[in-house]
Amino acid sequence: MDRLTTNFAGTLFGLHGEPAHERIVVASDAESGLQAVIAVYNTARGPAFGGCRYWQYASDYEAYHDALRLSQGMAFKNALAGLPFGGGKAVILKRPEQMDRTAMFKAFGRLVQSMGGVYLTAEDVGTTADDMRAVQSETPYVSGIPRDNDVYGGNPSPRTAYGVFVGLKAAVQVAMGRDTLDGVSVAVQGLGSVGWDLCERLHRAGAELIVADIDAVRAEKARQMFGAQIADTGRIASVNADVFAPCALGGSITEAVAAECQFKVIAGGANNQLMSLAEGDVLHRRGIFYAPDFLVNAGGIISCVREYLGSADKQSVLDEVGLIAPRVFELAERVKVSGVAPARAAVAWAREMMVLR
Repeated sequence: MDRLTTNFAGTLFGLHGEPAHERIVVASDAESGLQAVIAVYNTARGPAFGGCRYWQYASDYEAYHDALRLSQGMAFKNALAGLPFGGGKAVILKRPEQMDRTAMFKAFGRLVQSMGGVYLTAEDVGTTADDMRAVQSETPYVSGIPRDNDVYGGNPSPRTAYGVFVGLKAAVQVAMGRDTLDGVSVAVQGLGSVGWDLCERLHRAGAELIVADIDAVRAEKARQMFGAQIADTGRIASVNADVFAPCALGGSITEAVAAECQFKVIAGGANNQLMSLAEGDVLHRRGIFYAPDFLVNAGGIISCVREYLGSADKQSVLDEVGLIAPRVFELAERVKVSGVAPARAAVAWAREMMVLR
C-alpha cells in the first residue's frame, strides 16, 4: 500500500469510527488550475456553513483528510454556537504552477454554486476578502466580505480572536480561579490575523506573552510592541507558561505534547488542535483544562452567519460572540458532572445540539 494512503485516517466516505459525511465533492478546473475538496459533514441544523482553506499539502490524501476533519469541526462549532447551519468546509490545493488567483476563485465560486446552497463558504487559512469577492461574482453562497451600504460584514478574524480571548479568560477562571488575566503567562503559537489580534487583547489585559511564528520579523514586532518573549516554533508547546494558545495550523497537541506540557489551560484559535480525542483524555488526567477549539474559536463563523443573514450590527455580533464565555463555564460543569474530558464532553454536547434546531 502507498505510504501516503496508510497515513490517511479515514475512508472515501468519512472519518474512521464516525458517521459518514453527507456529501464530499472533489473537483478540478483545468483552465484555472482549481483543485478542490468540499466536505459536507451534516446538515441537520441547516445548510453546511464553513470557510475555504487555501493551502499547500504534502499530498492529496492529506488535503482530503483535512477537509473531512475541518467539516466535522464546523458542524460541532455551529451547533454549540446555536447557529441555524450544519457543518462543511472547502480545501483548495495550493500548487506552485497556479498563476491566476482570481480565475481560480471564480471557478471555486461556480463549484459552490453547483451545489445549490447545500454549502456556504467564507474565508479560512490562506484566503482573503478579495478571494471571497471573486467567489461572490459567481455565487451568492458566500460570506466574510465587505458589504455595500454599511451592512455588517468583512474579514471575520477579529471576531474569531475576540471569541478566543473571552473563552481563554473563562478557561483561566475555571482552571486557575482567577477572574483577570493580569500576570497570567500565555504562550501564543502563530501570529497570523487571529493570533496577532489575540496578542493585542491579551497584552491590554496584562498577560505576559511568549510567542512563536515562522515569520521572525513578526515575532520581533510582538517583542517590541507587547514585551513578548520569543520562543522557537518547534518548542513553543514545551515552554513554561500558564496557558497555551495554538493559533496556527491544527495538530499541535500531539501525544508527546499532551503527556509532557506544563500548561494549566489550553485555549486557542487553531482548528483541530488535538491529534485525536485520546490526547484530550491525557490532558484531563493530568489536570490541564482544554477548551475545545470548536467552542472558543466560533467568533468568526458567528460573524459570517450574521453577515450572510443580514441580521446584525457590530455590537450585536460582539455580544453574541461574548456568549462563548458562559459556554466554557457550562462545559466545565458538564465535565464535573460526567467526569469525562472536556473534548469528549464538548463533542457529546455538540451532537445533542445537532439534532435541535
